[in-house]
Amino acid sequence: MDKYSIPTARWQSFTNADKAKQFIKSADFLALVVKASGLAAGKGVVVAENVQEACKAVDEIITAKKYGEAGETVVIEELLVGEEVSVLAFTDGTTVRPLLPAQDHKKIFENDLGPNTGGMGAYCPCHLIDSDTMDFVYKNILQKTIEGFKKEKIHFVGVLYAGLILTEKGPKVLEFNCRFGDPETEVILPLLETDLLEVMVSCCQGRLHNVELKWKENLTAVGVVLASRGYPASSSKGDVITGISKVESLPNCLVFHCGTLQKDSNTFVTNGGRVLIIVSLSRDIPVAIGRALLSCSLIDFDGKQYRKDIAQKGVSRSILKQGTSTYQDSGVNIAVGNKFVDNIKPLTKATSREEVIGGLGSFGGLFDLKLTNYQHPILVSGTDGVGTKLKIAEEINVHSSIGIDLVAMCVNDILAHGAEPLFFLDYFACGHLDLKIAQEVISGIAEGCRQAGCALIGGETAEMSGMYSGDEYDLAGFTVGAVEQDKLLPKLQLIKDGDAVIGLASSGVHSNGFSLVRKTLLSSGGKFEDVAPFSSENKSFGEEFLKPTKIYVKSVLPLMKKGKVKAFAHITGGGLVENVPRILSNNYKVEIDATNWEIPPVFGWLAAVGNINEKEMLKTFNCGIGGVLIVDNKDVDEILKSFPKSESFVIGSVVQTNGSEKVHIKNFTKSMEQVMRPFIPSLILKHLQPKKRVGVLISGSGTNLQSLINATKDPTQNINAEIVVVISNKPNVDGLNRARRADIPTVIIQNKEYKTREEFDLAVHEELVKRNVDVICLAGFMRILTGEFVRKWRGRLLNIHPALLPLFKGTHAQRQALEAGVRVSGCTVHFVEENVDAGAIIAQQCVPVYPNDTEESLTERIKEAEHKLYPSALNLLVSETIKLGTDKKLYWK
Repeated sequence: MDKYSIPTARWQSFTNADKAKQFIKSADFLALVVKASGLAAGKGVVVAENVQEACKAVDEIITAKKYGEAGETVVIEELLVGEEVSVLAFTDGTTVRPLLPAQDHKKIFENDLGPNTGGMGAYCPCHLIDSDTMDFVYKNILQKTIEGFKKEKIHFVGVLYAGLILTEKGPKVLEFNCRFGDPETEVILPLLETDLLEVMVSCCQGRLHNVELKWKENLTAVGVVLASRGYPASSSKGDVITGISKVESLPNCLVFHCGTLQKDSNTFVTNGGRVLIIVSLSRDIPVAIGRALLSCSLIDFDGKQYRKDIAQKGVSRSILKQGTSTYQDSGVNIAVGNKFVDNIKPLTKATSREEVIGGLGSFGGLFDLKLTNYQHPILVSGTDGVGTKLKIAEEINVHSSIGIDLVAMCVNDILAHGAEPLFFLDYFACGHLDLKIAQEVISGIAEGCRQAGCALIGGETAEMSGMYSGDEYDLAGFTVGAVEQDKLLPKLQLIKDGDAVIGLASSGVHSNGFSLVRKTLLSSGGKFEDVAPFSSENKSFGEEFLKPTKIYVKSVLPLMKKGKVKAFAHITGGGLVENVPRILSNNYKVEIDATNWEIPPVFGWLAAVGNINEKEMLKTFNCGIGGVLIVDNKDVDEILKSFPKSESFVIGSVVQTNGSEKVHIKNFTKSMEQVMRPFIPSLILKHLQPKKRVGVLISGSGTNLQSLINATKDPTQNINAEIVVVISNKPNVDGLNRARRADIPTVIIQNKEYKTREEFDLAVHEELVKRNVDVICLAGFMRILTGEFVRKWRGRLLNIHPALLPLFKGTHAQRQALEAGVRVSGCTVHFVEENVDAGAIIAQQCVPVYPNDTEESLTERIKEAEHKLYPSALNLLVSETIKLGTDKKLYWK
């Protein structure tokens, strides 16, 4: 490797123990890695804690011949620090095709403790190595190695395994193997889309250059090794293994045999150290981890041991790279908002006067009083609200601080123009005026004005019955400030290359992104009154989320009046990446280092639990920086001293640019990983609870099936169930297509192919049993089930009927309701009994019947109710909130 400039640790080899130990003691680097040069079953490497431990390893390998001939020569290497990653590659001797990176877990015990093993588990892809680093590995390690082989007259064809460590100076080689790695291979190959045989034949025939490896998209594999008693020092053999077939029947789970022996057709026993590796596949790595561990718990043999922290290192990085939750998913579409601003620009221009400066899109509206003969500075106005943070205040009935947020959002915006807030007005709208709530809100506004140094001179209270329900209300704020014309910010012409970027600490989430905050809390199963796991003061989620937005006026305005600030950005919706560009000219960008401030734990919790990637985090939340100053370097010390400790930081600098990127943030992933790590174990624990397996029987379009699919796949609904099969008695119906689009297995069992109802029902029953179904939902299934089938599934068989049972049983329930002249109908979810629509009622939903209703219009209205009611009723059953007694009555937990 040294000969061909392949990056690796500094090293030296020895056959004499004394010389090796002397080298360990005298080397000018940490020579603490001791390797047996031969094959030692993956156990011949000792990473010593200190010199004494390294010397002891030398004595064991060379003097005591712990590994026999494999240890006649030892290699002493520099101790490198970083995460280890395995990168395998196919090669035909010329062309190299890297596989997805994976990470192995060598130590026997959790938290990487204990002796080394051949590997206790792995996951793939490993996002600890990014695309740029993978390019480096390909060019400077894999390709150089193959080219080196050719120069050495070695024709290497097959799989090259590179064991790498990601140091601060880049990736370095720890080891090479000329084989598939174990357990990495078991998690890499299930993700390969390209035919494996085609790839291997291409390697052998020297035409790998014609093959491009394709991978299954949005899929992660996690493999956990089940080891026998005594491993890695020894192993136990002959212990009977149970549960393998149960795991093999689970969706997206694979069982690989490592050290087993088949005694007969149904019995396997242990026959080595590493017995089995269980691989789980899922889009989300926490789900894959949870399912792999759940599968491991289902398999049993005497002395079983396995690690429960496999792949946890990769969770934070995977979420930050591939997380799927977005602000738009929460109901907020930023792009539509931007389009709205563009659409109303002509309207505002039509009302413009010559005194107005600039247009929409800046932090405030500008008005030059000099043109109206006023001998005063420029006025700056701003208006804003607090968004869905209001929902939290309403939900926990705490309204005293939301007014501070309202003032902060307005005055911080006009501060971006150097303006001192002069006065403030509020707009308070509600359906019913609750004096206590209104007084709390206004007192918060008054407190915000006090912090900002402006006067609350008036407002509007609008009581609009019917517009808002219950105690709901809405807020808007308006402020006007003033700035001398020569102090107007930003001073784009003064900003230059090398200027310092100072970040001002936020007090928390502030007032943006709360649709996504609330969605994340819902998906976690938490409540606003629960203690927040990220709270250092044991406060509830509600209390933490309601921390008021920090007001920067009194700390920043004096610096602006002294001319020390060239620009100020208020970090609101859009985060650093969308707000900082608003204070820069086209020729400059800022480079920010996220390690220069401490990201508050609340953002780690949001990213981990909400599965929010780094791009979405940066454009939705402030991530700990509520304001940004651009200042001259010579003024940095004075400015930092003017703030309380830990409230201001130099986070970056201004640089010239010709590109479109205006904000480059480095080390964000690294910093986020640290604050996400405490929340990873509980995230995985959530997926350890086995979900109830649901089978749905259909005959038609499957609209109720769709509602069940949507609900069970929506993490915010927390329904502990998954649909594992959809069975239709008719081919080519829309319901089958709905299931296939959701990647749910479908089975067609046509009743006309069976002589009797009993034979048909038995075929359906056997299919459900084969798929380990726990609960059956009938969703437009147009067959009356036999008594034998119902008895087998009693208490686990649900149906929804389009009427308020016990009224209007059987077919044409909507027609019966119209003929009876009732003013209310609806739908009912009930347990299925032998008599039609006679089972215990679980849930009902009323629907009005209007005078001009037809059967079709009433049917559509009831369907809407069904789509909400059915999932909620299913949740009652799978959560064991209800059960059917032996007396056929419903019992609540």
